[in-house]
Amino acid sequence: MTPEQLSAAITACLKDAVADGSINLPAEALEAEVRVERPKNREHGDWATNAAMQFGKRAGLSPRDFAAILAAKLEDVDGVASVDIAGPGFINITLDAGAAGELARTIVEAGATYGNNDALAGHTVNMEFVSANPTGPLHIGHTRWAALGDSIARVLRAAGADVTAEYYINDAGSQMNVFANSVLSRLRGRDVPEGGYPGQYIVDLGHEVLREHPAIRELTDEAALPIIREAAYQAQLEDIKQTLADFDVHFDVYFSERTLHESGALEASVDRLREQGHVFDQDGAVWLRTTDFTDDKDRVLIRANGEPTYFAADAAYYLTKRDRGFEEKIYLLGADHHGYVNRLKAIAACAGDDPEKNIEVLIGQLVSVNGAKLSKRAGNIIELKDLISWLGKDAVRYSLARFPADSPITLEPEVLKKNSNENPVFYVQYAHARSRGTARNAAAAGVDRSEFDASLLTDPTENELLSQLGSFPSIVAKAAELREPHRIARHLEVIAGAYHRWYDACRVTPQGDEEVTTVNRTRLWLNDATSQVLANGLALLGVSAPERM
Repeated sequence: MTPEQLSAAITACLKDAVADGSINLPAEALEAEVRVERPKNREHGDWATNAAMQFGKRAGLSPRDFAAILAAKLEDVDGVASVDIAGPGFINITLDAGAAGELARTIVEAGATYGNNDALAGHTVNMEFVSANPTGPLHIGHTRWAALGDSIARVLRAAGADVTAEYYINDAGSQMNVFANSVLSRLRGRDVPEGGYPGQYIVDLGHEVLREHPAIRELTDEAALPIIREAAYQAQLEDIKQTLADFDVHFDVYFSERTLHESGALEASVDRLREQGHVFDQDGAVWLRTTDFTDDKDRVLIRANGEPTYFAADAAYYLTKRDRGFEEKIYLLGADHHGYVNRLKAIAACAGDDPEKNIEVLIGQLVSVNGAKLSKRAGNIIELKDLISWLGKDAVRYSLARFPADSPITLEPEVLKKNSNENPVFYVQYAHARSRGTARNAAAAGVDRSEFDASLLTDPTENELLSQLGSFPSIVAKAAELREPHRIARHLEVIAGAYHRWYDACRVTPQGDEEVTTVNRTRLWLNDATSQVLANGLALLGVSAPERM
């Protein structure tokens, strides 16, 4: 019995109690979700619910009196072995072996969809992350949001949300001119100008531009510069996209900032905000009155010289998300962007949105790598592509998704390169590979899934493993709700541990000349269910589930 099935059974018991008059509840109260969770002490049962505390007061009963009525109904539910009331009114439920073991078949039949839910169905989300300037390669500062942002998007989709992953390309403004001048200078054999971009990659971009546009050799610097700016920009953007693809991070939309300038969207956004009553003129500049919405000071949109600010582009960009139908906008920003939180929320409020509902800003902390070497190509950074080459995509992604966003991380390469239980990603991947090896050995011995008797899964290690597999959907739902995929990583490690203990205690393949029995075939279902849950969880983290290791 899955948590969802048990929740539905409890709801059915509530409706039955209302129908026979033993509980007095309004019909709308029964539409609320009944939550079930694992008791902290597994000796108390397989599942627990606080339904009595959730509904008791509305029914005019103490939680314990309410629980007594509900418990009596639950005892008659097929698959429920016993029901106990604890504390102020918690109801602890123990399933019989058959009901508990049936989960193995449920998981195998659900396949890749097991763990998915509809908790966020109807939510339309735009999630922007990474958004590095297209003036250099991705580095370790972008790595965390690439891994974590992509995992959050995957988890939100698993919870039923319609998610668009978006990369905002900062391809307008002075940094693009500095970038172009740096490439031009290196192409001409000169040092980069003061404040320019150093690194071998600038030289490499110059060679790439020259191959594409050999005629620029004959052009003046003034004539060559716009050609170099566009060609080098496109080449660097393609390098960024390829690095992200190698990291298994994919965006639905790459949104160009310069389109806001070229299309007139920026000026139009200022006019729209003025119509909303939040724009004012002062000292020759155009301002947005963001102090009305918790910002520490009002923000300039258009400078006195007529030049728009970066903040104006931020406001225009927010409005495009609103116009494209995204009810919820999630921004993932680095540790040095705390000051952006209030101003982005102020933009939302000025645009007519609810800053507590329609916009969410997540701030990530820094990542460091012990023993890392700076990129020879970029000169002063740790490149993401070097990190992938050094430690492997899976190790980096799993490690970065394994901690909350607001927790600083130090990656330990010596640990991440070990093929031992000390390495968390190896520990989980090895459990999956071991389960696939068990399935191959079972097939060679003639063990298949032609029979299934859930009541045979009675070993304590089987109970523990089924318990952890059954918790997976609720873990996914909570990870989506809180934007915390690290919950999935940590739960996969718990499942891996439970699987290894089960593997040591219970054989799937018979020994020697022993005949294949229903026990063997049923255990194969549990083995394959574990494979499926591990694979599903790793996929949500963008990590592979190897067949062999």
